[in-house]
Amino acid sequence: MVNIAIFVSGNGSNCENIIRHFANSNVARVALVVSNRTDAFALERAKRLGVPALTLSKADFANQDTTLKVLDSYGIGFVVLAGFLMMVPGYLLRRYHLRMVNIHPALLPKYGGKGMYGHHVHEAVKANGETETGITIHYVTEECDGGDIIFQSRVAVAPDDSPYEIEAKVHELEMRDFPSVIENLISKI
Repeated sequence: MVNIAIFVSGNGSNCENIIRHFANSNVARVALVVSNRTDAFALERAKRLGVPALTLSKADFANQDTTLKVLDSYGIGFVVLAGFLMMVPGYLLRRYHLRMVNIHPALLPKYGGKGMYGHHVHEAVKANGETETGITIHYVTEECDGGDIIFQSRVAVAPDDSPYEIEAKVHELEMRDFPSVIENLISKI
């Protein structure tokens, strides 16, 4: 059984979906939710589902001993970024090499990098007249949204779709595909 930590910064709908997916799994379980923001609603979602949730500040993440002590105390073997809006320190990338994944709300390499998250991505997709968009699940590296692609799923974008409608379509893909891709990766460890 692999213990998963989910790193989040915001609302946490993907976080909740992943927790629910692994609730009765014999492969893995979500053992911890970590946010860099005290006001992240994802922390409340986790607590409601009985998963320990805590905040680590930017200074905490910069301190290798502090962060690793927390992760080790929960026996974390795999890390999932689900709307985590902070660059991951190098010591965590080394510790969880090929055991840390992120989801991006676009088809990378398009619309990735600094500042490309949430509504910014969907507005750019709309502004550029894209006919499709989707999700990309990738390994986390030092380069923002630059890790090897593990999985992509696509959805059509209609000319009259608003950024909010595009976001809703992408969110459906996230809910459908992210947990099963994580489970498949963990089952191969």
